[in-house]
Amino acid sequence: MPVPWLDPMDAPVFPCTSRALADPNGLLAAGGSLDADWLLAAYREGIFPWYEEGQPVLWWAPDPRLVLDPGRVAVSRSLRKLIRKQIYRISFDTAFTSVIEACQTSGGRENATWITPEMKAAYVNLHRLGHAHSVEVWRDEFLVGGLYGIALGKAFFGESMFSLVPNASKIAFWALSASRRRLSGGYRSSRKANGPKEGRIPDSRTHFRTRCRYARASFERMGLPW
Repeated sequence: MPVPWLDPMDAPVFPCTSRALADPNGLLAAGGSLDADWLLAAYREGIFPWYEEGQPVLWWAPDPRLVLDPGRVAVSRSLRKLIRKQIYRISFDTAFTSVIEACQTSGGRENATWITPEMKAAYVNLHRLGHAHSVEVWRDEFLVGGLYGIALGKAFFGESMFSLVPNASKIAFWALSASRRRLSGGYRSSRKANGPKEGRIPDSRTHFRTRCRYARASFERMGLPW
């Protein structure tokens, strides 16, 4: 079944997510653009872009979605011990471009990743506008792990993470979860089934869209680093 084509010159309006295909799971539309207004309109409805080099922009709303409750994320004893040693330094939003570039290339993923140059530029722009954020993990002056994503109200939409040394991405995830726990009802969503198993909540597409609408109506900061 063909999916709707979105004219990038039009206003950023998406089809209802209930019209997304079952196979491939969640494909909703093609076209539009990666401008900030399109991306923010998408995330507010529980939609995200995902495509490969040479394809048009493809928009997805899978069913179900995975939500991670920061209050239910378990941290292993060994990871807690590593964090207490303070070998690594954690920062927020100090090296966003470096984080997204590392996500592009770490693990031999260069030229085989959905983070195309256009996607990178789009998310760097969202960061400049205050919507995209990063967590960085440092060993001395070297960036060894991190993650980035989109923050809308109480929700954080995880995009990608990387680790150049063991456990660095886990430390970044722990730091993010700790910051989101300061928000009552805060949660993290991921494109894929990544992150720790503890705390994952499968959520129907319909309920996830409701979560997104609730989150965007809740812009309390309550001590978050952003």
